[in-house]
Amino acid sequence: MKPTGKLKAARLRPGAERPTSVVTGAAGFLGSHLTDLLLARGHRVIGIDNFVTGRVDNIAHLGGHPHFKFIQQDVTEFIFLDGPVDYVWHFASPASPIDYLELPIQTLKVGSLGTHKALGLAKLKQARFLLASTSEVYGDPEVHPQTEDYWGHVNPIGPRGCYDEAKRFAEALTMAYRNEHKVQTRIVRIFNTYGPRMRINDGRVVPAFISQALKNQPVTVFGRGRQTRSFCYVSDLIEGIYRLMMSDYDLPVNIGNPAEMTVLQFAREIIRATGSRSRIVFKPLPQDDPKQRQPDITRARSILGWEPKVQLTEGLRSTIEYFREQLGAPRRGGRVR
Repeated sequence: MKPTGKLKAARLRPGAERPTSVVTGAAGFLGSHLTDLLLARGHRVIGIDNFVTGRVDNIAHLGGHPHFKFIQQDVTEFIFLDGPVDYVWHFASPASPIDYLELPIQTLKVGSLGTHKALGLAKLKQARFLLASTSEVYGDPEVHPQTEDYWGHVNPIGPRGCYDEAKRFAEALTMAYRNEHKVQTRIVRIFNTYGPRMRINDGRVVPAFISQALKNQPVTVFGRGRQTRSFCYVSDLIEGIYRLMMSDYDLPVNIGNPAEMTVLQFAREIIRATGSRSRIVFKPLPQDDPKQRQPDITRARSILGWEPKVQLTEGLRSTIEYFREQLGAPRRGGRVR
């Protein structure tokens, strides 16, 4: 599909050999994959992370890379960098329920103070800014599928409120900098994403199901498993985000896979794909757990010419292999060593 918006090559400042990108949360699941893509496309990358949820292993392969520099820092503190910056990609934040339930204040701080500092850097450097927002801004939606025009159904004082409201505030602050300071901003609303470098114990459904299945343990489904999710492979997601940054569109854009399935269907697919002997067990549904999650990606298709390409079977193959290596698990049907 031909995009209706303008997709441009990365801009170069006079005399620069390559654009400079700053990635906050660079050692996280998504931030590390974004960093790889940027380096492959000719960027100089400055990665920032404090390793609260990020991991050294995610960026260890970049040690000694001539165009990658890493700074260990909390992004809620002032970000001082010498030299020009062309793009700021703000990905720093706990993103899994197990993290933001344990770190509610840090989650709120990175969404507010961290976004403020990252936007301040973009303003100072006259750089373009992209906020990694989330489908959680829609809460437990009453509109299905979710379009970017939907305002959401969110409990601000519930257990998930620290994450939902942090991202909603971050979006509002981003738009304020766009309107008042004329910073070039982009907002991506990320839906369920999976792939290598996810943490085994991060509480999200993909690593939880895969690790349980590889260990032949019961696969835990909450409620009756009728709630739906839509899973996008990480390489597809990062490509969509890159296109958004390089476009001239400055309102929120959903990036995710619209292929919807129930959590129970997904659990059965994981058991099949791993060759596991696991059985499914049911536990009570957590408070405010979204019943439906499916992106409307009409905007991404029409403006960015983007849609996901990696099929679930293909994406799960590489993801399961990654977790096999992490767990030291044998091939199909065996026991974990």
